Amino acid sequence: MADYLVIVESPAKAKTIEKYLGKKYKVKASMGHVRDLPKSQMGVDAENEFNPKYITIRGKGPVLKELKTAAKKAKRVYLAADPDREGEAIAWHLAHSLDIDDKSECRVVFNEITKDAVKDSFKHPRTIDMDRVDAQQARRILDRLVGYNISPILWKKVKKGLSAGRVQSVAVRLIIDRENEIKSFEPEEYWSIEADFLKEKEKFEGSFYGIDGKKQELKTKEDVDQVLEKLKGKQFKVEKVNKRERRRNPSAPFTTSSLQQEAARKLNFRARKTMMVAQQLYEGIDLGKKQGTVGLITYMRTDSTRLSETAQNEALDYITENFGKEFHGGNKKKKKKEGAQDAHEAVRPTSASRDPKSMKGILSNDQYKLYKLIWDRFIASQMAPAVLDTVTVHMENEGVEFRASGSQVKFKGFMKIYIEGTDDNKKEENKLLPELEEGMKVKADAINPNQHFTQPPPRYTEARLVRTMEELGIGRPSTYAPTLDTIQRRGYVALDNKRFVPTELGEIVLELVREYFPEIIDVKFTAKMEEDLDAIEEGKNEWVTIISEFYQGFEPRLKKAEKEMEKVEIKDEPAGVDCEKCGHEMVYKMGRYGKFLACSNFPDCRNTKPILKKVGVTCPKCKEGEVVERKSKKRRTFYGCERYPECDFISWDKPISRPCPKCSNLLVEKKSKKGVQIQCTECDYKEEAQK
Repeated sequence: MADYLVIVESPAKAKTIEKYLGKKYKVKASMGHVRDLPKSQMGVDAENEFNPKYITIRGKGPVLKELKTAAKKAKRVYLAADPDREGEAIAWHLAHSLDIDDKSECRVVFNEITKDAVKDSFKHPRTIDMDRVDAQQARRILDRLVGYNISPILWKKVKKGLSAGRVQSVAVRLIIDRENEIKSFEPEEYWSIEADFLKEKEKFEGSFYGIDGKKQELKTKEDVDQVLEKLKGKQFKVEKVNKRERRRNPSAPFTTSSLQQEAARKLNFRARKTMMVAQQLYEGIDLGKKQGTVGLITYMRTDSTRLSETAQNEALDYITENFGKEFHGGNKKKKKKEGAQDAHEAVRPTSASRDPKSMKGILSNDQYKLYKLIWDRFIASQMAPAVLDTVTVHMENEGVEFRASGSQVKFKGFMKIYIEGTDDNKKEENKLLPELEEGMKVKADAINPNQHFTQPPPRYTEARLVRTMEELGIGRPSTYAPTLDTIQRRGYVALDNKRFVPTELGEIVLELVREYFPEIIDVKFTAKMEEDLDAIEEGKNEWVTIISEFYQGFEPRLKKAEKEMEKVEIKDEPAGVDCEKCGHEMVYKMGRYGKFLACSNFPDCRNTKPILKKVGVTCPKCKEGEVVERKSKKRRTFYGCERYPECDFISWDKPISRPCPKCSNLLVEKKSKKGVQIQCTECDYKEEAQK
């Protein structure tokens, strides 16, 4: 039997670490937490300083028994769970379950699973950090007090199976508030005037700026007409040419939040998928006989952009060798972001020399994509700024000023390998202008007024919602993905075209929580609670004090809600059609993902149907039914014939009503990162969709 027992969370991590430590060490996995609050009861004694009642998690008995047997035979036990609050809590629960003194030096932590990092961590074991344990315990108890007290009230007053979480309720509120903004938005008209200018045969574009050197907004057609009336002919004089050099700095290496956002933009990964693949890269990938299993990235739950000096030097050596000294960005010290825990480094590759190209044949497709994103961002963060030459040309005709702007990348710097994505899909592009000098004459070949209307704020994508939660201080790196997952599973929101929309059920629950428990959905209150939890971790606050202060205000609200909250009856609405199975009337019912059609003769007749949204296209296969919008089991939108199963036509792309002008077959809207394109399903015909 091995002299030392090491306990980690997962078998993959155990396998990797055991190879590094040698024969004297046996590494086993706890499979996450072994103890937790009971599911069947509150498990928190509010009368006795919120004392938690922990029990062995159902199904973990055999795992715990195996760990106890191994611990008794070992000379020493090391607890090597992840280096965050959750990992610290897992280590503490294991210590209690295995009768290990939590004041002994039994805890080892490492930010990356590489041979050197793991071996070094065992030279510096420490005691379990009880401040971190208390911070995790406080979060768990807070969430239990909120969820297990409000949920039964919602069961009685609305319907069974509902729940109200602390952070999740605020996320639902953000989505519903945004939807209300969109509904109440009143578009405002505005205009622009674009012109195609010619300098001899060279064409370039310019836009109306103002009159007599003052910027002027164009709100109506009358404003546009007044500008056009002032113009005399199509000759413009170049009044001023501004040239300047602009430097653009690279983005910082990834935090959990920025990784989730960028993976959504560039890889189309959901937050949950990003974290799952990142976990695989962190825990270790088998690189073959020479290198064995190696963790390819550092710990992926972090709000820090800090890099170790070793990592920076390794990146700079790689940059100098592969791109040249001029691309060398020099060692950069990042300021700690206010409110960041800064417990770990940024998410980065464990070795700059393992470039994505060398890893491509080893990693799965998803692992390769995410690893490349992390590696590119890390290397780019250590590269020199990009240098751009920008030019702005001022052109006048009778005091009417148009301006044309252009830029050209003079030195690519970090842009040679990576440019951060944006939520609105704007692309970095070179827009060159011809050589223009003050006093020159240019001709406006065409002047085009364009009417526009202001647009409502966009619905939240996963990336936008994570960014907003981070900016508002709601949740922490480990909570973003589970929060988004939970609010969808509960049926409070749904994804439509990759954007969150609230369900009717979500709106009903939020309205009740807003009325009786306003602090639970208050953004500032929730952010303050996160700060209090951070203060517990830093040893500045006592966890019992924080929870006690919260509960003093919360308990009276519970009693009031129990007494005063009225029962909400979600009535079935007549659908105006009869059930084809039994002849009774069909009704609209409320389900997990919103309304659906069901027979009013339930439970004798269990006929149900989704509410189908027609797209105005006759089915191209049977020529009888209409094409309708449907949802797959994973809530992905697709299009099929309303006569299914008689007709099995389906399409992931939305069909449009007119036929292909080239072959008369079906045209569909094809979405990509570049936008929407109309394509034929049979021939090579393509066209850009009108915005």
